[in-house]
Amino acid sequence: MKKAGSNEIQRGQAISFRVPSDTPDHLIKQLQKLKETERRNFSSKIAEFVMEGVGNVNAREREMITVPLPKMLTKAQRDWLKHEHSEALLGSIIYQLITDPVRSTSLLASLNSKSVDIDEALYLQEEEVFPEKHDISSYLVKEPVVEEMAASIDLSDMDDDLDEFDWENAKPLIQEEKVEEEPDLDDLLGGFLASMNK
Repeated sequence: MKKAGSNEIQRGQAISFRVPSDTPDHLIKQLQKLKETERRNFSSKIAEFVMEGVGNVNAREREMITVPLPKMLTKAQRDWLKHEHSEALLGSIIYQLITDPVRSTSLLASLNSKSVDIDEALYLQEEEVFPEKHDISSYLVKEPVVEEMAASIDLSDMDDDLDEFDWENAKPLIQEEKVEEEPDLDDLLGGFLASMNK
């Protein structure tokens, strides 16, 4: 094991410091109040403040986010998280997930299915979401079923027929039919008046 030098800081080591002479009065009063309320835990509370301050300085230097976890962590998991290599590993994983969301969903699917091959993992994930039902007895109907056969329609043939259709020739035919259908107004009135005179 590596021997720590006299100037290296270690976990659990006591650190003493002087309160700076230019500290404002309101901060001195706050420290005094904290010392009176915390008593024996005062140094632990100060250590929390120091660690939080150092963490905030570190957070300003690099991007940090807070992520809620689905379950509470055990003490062993928290200890693992405190290690600098664990933080670096998790940071790079989260960065990769954020930069490529599609890849992250496939990775999550593979982690959930415990499969090594990503394609197989995605396939297994789909099976779990949409399980196939092999029992068809519930689908049987006691009434006679009429089978209808759908005619296959080739849509390209329909487009060709419409392309070859001459719209200009069709318009005069429609107008001629309208003219033939409408009888002359004089014929109608003349016929009516003639029948009335009889």
